[in-house]
Parts: sequence; C-alpha cells; structure tokens
Amino acid sequence: MATETGTALGRVRESLRSGDWLTRERVRLVATILLIASVAGFAWLVVTAHGVIDRQGRPLGTDFSNVYAAGTYVRDGNPVAPFDPPQQYAREQALFGKATPFYGWHYPPYFLFVASLLAEMPYGAALTAWQAGTLALYLLIVWRIVSPSPGDAKQRDLLLLALAFPAVLINVGHGQNGFLTAALMGGALVALPTRPTLAGILFGLLIYKPQFGLLIPLALLAGAQWRAIAAAVTTIALLTLITTLVFGPQVWPAFLASTEYSRAVVLEQGDTGWHKIQSLFSWARMWGASIPVAYALQGVLTAALGLAIVRLWRSAAPHALKAAALCLAAILATPYTLDYDMMVLAPAIAFFVADGLGRGFRPWEKTALAALWLAPLLARGVAQATLIPLGVPAMLAAFAVLWRRAELDCNPLMRFGGSSSRIVDSGTARGHDIAAFKQ
Repeated sequence: MATETGTALGRVRESLRSGDWLTRERVRLVATILLIASVAGFAWLVVTAHGVIDRQGRPLGTDFSNVYAAGTYVRDGNPVAPFDPPQQYAREQALFGKATPFYGWHYPPYFLFVASLLAEMPYGAALTAWQAGTLALYLLIVWRIVSPSPGDAKQRDLLLLALAFPAVLINVGHGQNGFLTAALMGGALVALPTRPTLAGILFGLLIYKPQFGLLIPLALLAGAQWRAIAAAVTTIALLTLITTLVFGPQVWPAFLASTEYSRAVVLEQGDTGWHKIQSLFSWARMWGASIPVAYALQGVLTAALGLAIVRLWRSAAPHALKAAALCLAAILATPYTLDYDMMVLAPAIAFFVADGLGRGFRPWEKTALAALWLAPLLARGVAQATLIPLGVPAMLAAFAVLWRRAELDCNPLMRFGGSSSRIVDSGTARGHDIAAFKQ
C-alpha cells in the first residue's frame, strides 16, 4: 500500500513538474466554465438590482461609485471635495441613498479628468462605458502580446483565457480600473522595443496608480531606455501642469492630506479587509505582525525585487521575460494592491506564455502559470475563511520560475533537461508545440 501510494504521488509530482496535466481540452473547459459562470453571476446581479442599487444595497460596480461621485464634484466646480472623506461620503449617499457604504476616493488629482468625463453620463451608462472601453483596451493589448504566437487557434485560446481570467470578474464587479492598468502596463512593454517614446507615454499615464510604478524607473534605467524615460518624465510633467491649471493648485495639498487616511485606515488598520489586499504587508498584518514589522518585511521584498529587476533588465534575457517579470514585480513591490489589481498578472502571463510557445517550457513553469491564473479566483475567499494567503505565494512562485528561466537563458553552459520542457528555437517549437495547446 505504501509503495502504491508513493508511486501515485510520484506520478502526480511528475505530471505537475512536466505540466502534461494542462492539456488544451482542460484549459478550454475550465476557462469556458468560469466565463459562463462569471457572465451569469454578473447578469443576475444586474437583473435583481433596483435601478443602480444591487440586492445588498450597494451601487452596481461598488467602487465605481466613488469615481462617479468625485466626477460630480468636479462638474460642480469643487474638485477638492473628493479628497475629504466626509464630503465624498455625503455625495455618495446623496447619489445612491443613505444606506450605501462608503467608497473612498484614493486617486491622485490626475484621475479627476476621467471621473469628470464619466460623470457627464447617467451612472449606468458611465459604468458600462468605463468597463466596456477599458476591457476592449485590455484584450487588444493581450492580443498584441500573443500575436507572434503561431496559429490563430492558439491566439483564440489565449484570448479566451484572457477574458475568463478570474480577475476580470472581480474588476467588473467592483467597477474598477484594473483593465486600464493592465492595458497601460502591457501596452508600454509591447511598444518598448520598437516604439520607446510611445512606451514612455504609456508608463507616464500609469501615474494615476503611482504605487505600481516603484520598479519601472529601475527597469528602464537598467535597460538604458533613455527615450522611454524622457517620454515618461515629460508625460508626467505635462499631466501635472495641466491638472494644476484645470483644477487649481489646491488639489495637491488636498490629495496629500487624503493619503493619510488611505495609509492609516485602509492599509495599516485593514478596514478594507486583509483578505482583499494582496501584498506581503497585508499577509503579515493578517497573521498578527505589528505595523513596523509588516513594513520591514515588505521593504525587504521590494528591495530584493528591485535588485532582481535591475539584474534581469541588464541581461540578455528575451524581452518577453523582462516584461513578465516587471509586471509581477510591480504588484509584489507595493504594500497596497487589491485583488482587482491582479489584472496586471494577465499581461505577465501572456508574455510568459508567448515566450514559452515560441521556445518551449521548463519543468514547473506551466503549473506555476496555471496557479497564477487561478489565484484571483481563490485568493480573497480562502484568506477570509482560513487566513491562508494564496495570491502572494502564487506570484512569488511564478516570479521564481521566470527568474530561473531567464538565468538559464543567459548562461549558455546550462541547458534545459527533459524533452517535454526543453527550450528549442522557435522554428522547431512550431513543429511539436507545448502540451497545454496540443491538438
């Protein structure tokens, strides 16, 4: 019996190692089921709503309500008000009813432009336009990332995975900006090798989520991407100037004052919920660590990621691996990232898969990518029920296998072992493909 159990465990381990369990049929089946369930769940939420208020008394798109409320303040000529939580909550209650929960405005003043444009429409139309428009941008960028992959069928499968990615439903349900963040990050990295100025502009536009930009300057400096750096700095400077001229200089001290609330209440005290925040800081706080210890742990991780990104971007590793690593590191480096922000994992997965489709996969890589793809589906619920985090470990595991792949790429004396995971040149790879997409 012990021998049989050991043999069975050995077979399971070998299947996970090789990734042979991840067949094309299973990938399609799981993605299709999740997509249908997501569409059905969201449709039920809309059908059972009373106007724009769902069955639980929340605005449809929950977090989008703070964007819309802030936009109405801008429309009224009071762009400073969204940065004051009592005033922001008063406007949300006026729009959605006294029973609505508080959804704080945590964006820099740049995002007031988006909020004010959306507030020109009725709430339902604004939410639909926001989610549909940014979803289209996200899918377009994923298509551009995987477009060098051989075969239209494989591209369609990868787009199915992009649409069924669990973070998509989370983002839609919250009316959040994850699609835009993923599109800007992925688009910048797609453009960087051939259109560095455009890449810099897109990186600059990410200033609306400044916590994800901690490692981008390090990567660009390490890669000597001077045109992209110049374009990013220019974009941020122009945005800052225009924002100041349009909304007035008073929005900046108001924004800085509001960050105290975001830091103390949302992040450090965890009023949003530790299970929703997907960072090492939140993991440590969830397990009882003090605030200084949690910051120290996060700081060590951020520094280690920064060193890894510098080394990787200075190396001769393929651009797709550098891009995937930067997407992963951008999320892991900040203490403040929620599960809808895991949309940035989509371009990371797409870059990694595009490289694997062209050159083959190493052991554990397909399993790590599958775990990363599923992480947003389970991360919040499992952590809430058991205090066991899944998001950060899945991201760290994916970064580790990506790092090893890049290290071996840069060392000609090291070779990939095993026929199912050997790296081959792209012409040969097209002949036998990878197990996850075999016919």
